[in-house]
Amino acid sequence: MTVIVGLVHNERVHLGGDSAGVAGLRLTVRRDPKIFRNGPYALGFTTSFRMGQLLHHAFKAPKPKGDLDHFMTTVFVDKLRTCLKNGGWSRKDCEQEQGGTFLVGIYGRLFAVYADYQIAEPADGYAAVGCGDEFALGALHATANLDLKPRKRLALALAAAGHHSAGVCEPFRYVTARKLSP
Repeated sequence: MTVIVGLVHNERVHLGGDSAGVAGLRLTVRRDPKIFRNGPYALGFTTSFRMGQLLHHAFKAPKPKGDLDHFMTTVFVDKLRTCLKNGGWSRKDCEQEQGGTFLVGIYGRLFAVYADYQIAEPADGYAAVGCGDEFALGALHATANLDLKPRKRLALALAAAGHHSAGVCEPFRYVTARKLSP
């Protein structure tokens, strides 16, 4: 289910997401958003609506301090693990904890958080997660040098994923991370 797309433009992170809730062959158009702001962050999730609800309503997003790479891989992930564990979402398999996948925008930087809690920052300045990610990534790559506004690029990426993936549907939503400096 899902496609969440993100890109960095003029030191701001822009996210877009679809509204599909998928269970087997059943599709439900969800009213609750997959993308939102939490403190200074813009977040967009895939994997589970329960995880997204915890990220949106229970996660006490810590304010970044110091080196952002270090902060994201330590303080941010530690708070995230605690939130997901307390909310009954994290899993443990062979002594390894697992969460889910989502995008995070903060201070003009875009990160992907994967199920093993690794933090990845794409060198291209854009990313996509979810079942429609490959279609969206193709559209983001194809539009990289076309001088389009961020919302238009996100809309094209979401439309490509919606056209080619049965797990992606409108309405599409958008959010931009506030422009703050560390």
